[in-house]
Amino acid sequence: MSENLRFSLPKEQARPLTTTHKTRPQMEAISSRNLLKYLPWVNVQGGYYRVNRRQVLEIRPGKVALIDDGGTPAIFGPSLNQMPSFHMISDENLLNQIASAAEKQDFAKDETVVSDGVAPTHLYIIVKGKISFHEPGVYNNANSIGTMGPGQYFGEFGLFTGSPLFAFNAVATSNVTVLKISYDDINAILTNSSEFQDHFENHANALEELRDRINRKGESIVHLFSGLHDDEPDIPSTYVAYDPHPREYELYTGQTILKIHTKVADLYNNPYNQTEEQVRLTIEELREAQENEMINNKEFGLLHNADYRQRIQTKSGPPTPDDLDELLSRRRKTQFIFAHPKAIAAFTRECTNRGIYPDTVEMDGKKVLAWRGVPLLTCNKIPVTNGLTSMIAMRTGEQDQGVVGLYQMGIPEEVEPSLSVRFMGIDEKAIISYLITNYFSVAVLVPDALGILESVEVGNH
Repeated sequence: MSENLRFSLPKEQARPLTTTHKTRPQMEAISSRNLLKYLPWVNVQGGYYRVNRRQVLEIRPGKVALIDDGGTPAIFGPSLNQMPSFHMISDENLLNQIASAAEKQDFAKDETVVSDGVAPTHLYIIVKGKISFHEPGVYNNANSIGTMGPGQYFGEFGLFTGSPLFAFNAVATSNVTVLKISYDDINAILTNSSEFQDHFENHANALEELRDRINRKGESIVHLFSGLHDDEPDIPSTYVAYDPHPREYELYTGQTILKIHTKVADLYNNPYNQTEEQVRLTIEELREAQENEMINNKEFGLLHNADYRQRIQTKSGPPTPDDLDELLSRRRKTQFIFAHPKAIAAFTRECTNRGIYPDTVEMDGKKVLAWRGVPLLTCNKIPVTNGLTSMIAMRTGEQDQGVVGLYQMGIPEEVEPSLSVRFMGIDEKAIISYLITNYFSVAVLVPDALGILESVEVGNH
């Protein structure tokens, strides 16, 4: 039969008469956004959210910043005042001198960094790797008392206590690089300053005086009587002191101007409204950016606002059940753990290696992986850098003094809570403009509401 001879209508001729089924515009970048979904939100009127706390009298430690441009690592001098011992030193020149006195030293895995019973002579700042700490226990067993990683430090107590010896062994659990500064160098630098000649003596006296003025959390104490009323005891008078400088969170702004030509909006509007689809996809992108800022923003993001003492290191690299137990033990009533999907996969591998099967909990009608009843929720905004990431544990809600999301409802032209789409007009080129704005932030009400498991290895199979 000739190829040109057909007895039915060819599909190539029929297809132009059909109507193609079309989907809405798809977007791969839309993620689960579990943080936005499960975080309790507070309606902030006026754009600011002030967190009033009880007054804290103790000086709380912070992380020391390191400079490493691929050459010799160094300490960013001004960040030394994150250490309680240097907190009152505001002279950047002095701090830079102390930082420049640091010497680099490397330790191999399993090598002892300092030994129990040895007099301290140096301040140690960890640049790379991890160091685990053990104290003597009963029956000649060593008790693990924690692990430290980059930016953390130890040996500070010897600057102002004088005679006490190290009460622990510090052992490198990986190849470790530290910067150490001798007490002699520090004292020599401060002795040359008339203002800080007696700095550590004054610091030691202040610590001694502080012990009777604070509770176990470092807050100013409330004086109480507790005992039998056999006689007529003197009942102390007291009050609860407030933080005189409470932190205020300002609502952060995410904005963009969406432009659509009137011809496109008029003619190419079926079966899907072009303006509505453009607005929908732009809002999705704004929400993705919102969750990213709430995790990574240096001013208010969760990764940068966790208390120094609520940051813990994995003991061996990959996230193990032991690591998550330690993370949960640092706070009361943990409600969620957020982690990159790769971190959750690494955790389940460690569980499998031990013959452990994590449980599940039901959320929104679906079963979610959990540990000790705490849901493990994915969050792809937590960065993975050089095979390392973090896991975030939190307690949420104002009632539980936890972590809360901040927004302001009822703004003009609002299409979603705290998100507005405003018509800006049509220009001389017949282009329509819409201003799309999103207002948000996140606040940590008390330090133990938020904890970070750092240096989580996800590529170690």
